[in-house]
This record gives sequence, C-alpha cells and structure tokens, in this order.
Amino acid sequence: QVELVESGGGLVQAGGSLRLSCAASGSFFSLNAMGWYRQAPGKQRELVAAIRGGTSTNYADSVKGRFTISRDNAKNTVYLQMNSLTPDDTAVYYCNAEVVTRTYYTMHFWGKGTLVTVSS
Repeated sequence: QVELVESGGGLVQAGGSLRLSCAASGSFFSLNAMGWYRQAPGKQRELVAAIRGGTSTNYADSVKGRFTISRDNAKNTVYLQMNSLTPDDTAVYYCNAEVVTRTYYTMHFWGKGTLVTVSS
C-alpha cells in the first residue's frame, strides 16, 4: 500500500504564493509520474501539473508561467510552487502518484487533499 500525504495548503491573498508538498510512503518498486490535481466547488477535478522522472513536466494552460512542479526522488516527494495566485486557484489540491508495485503492477494512488483558498 502507498500513502500520499499533502501539506502546505492554506489561506493566501491574491498575488501571493504557496508551496505544496506531497510525500509518498509505503512499499513499492518505483514511482513513475507524480502530479497535482485540483477540484473547485461545483467543478470536476482537473490536472494542474505533472512530472515524470525528474524533468518531463506538463501544466494546465491556466497555471503555466505561475506554477512550477518539481520532485525530490530521494525523498519520494513532489512539490508545487504556486505564485501569483488568484481567487480562481481556490480548490482542494490532490496529489497523485503512478506507482509500480513490488509485483510490477502499475497503480495510481491519491492523497486526501489540501485546501488552498485565495482571497481577493
């Protein structure tokens, strides 16, 4: 079993910054892609950013140039640096990891989410 624990959410004023962290723990063979999704009230969950390996990244158009995803493979941790936040960024942010288990199955796991609230 793999557990993902997010941290770093909170309340911030528009124009401010936050840094989210997500640490993966448990028994697995390897972590492939890790990513951040978000779900605002009344909306579907959407991909914010993802990283595969150490350098291959992709971002939602709405966050390009403002958010940066990175990972520390030694710590099995992914980060999301969020700058120039706007009220539209208000959502619960979820961490997702693509994991190769010790029996070589590929599975996806989700964290419980961390709330980001941006005030105007």
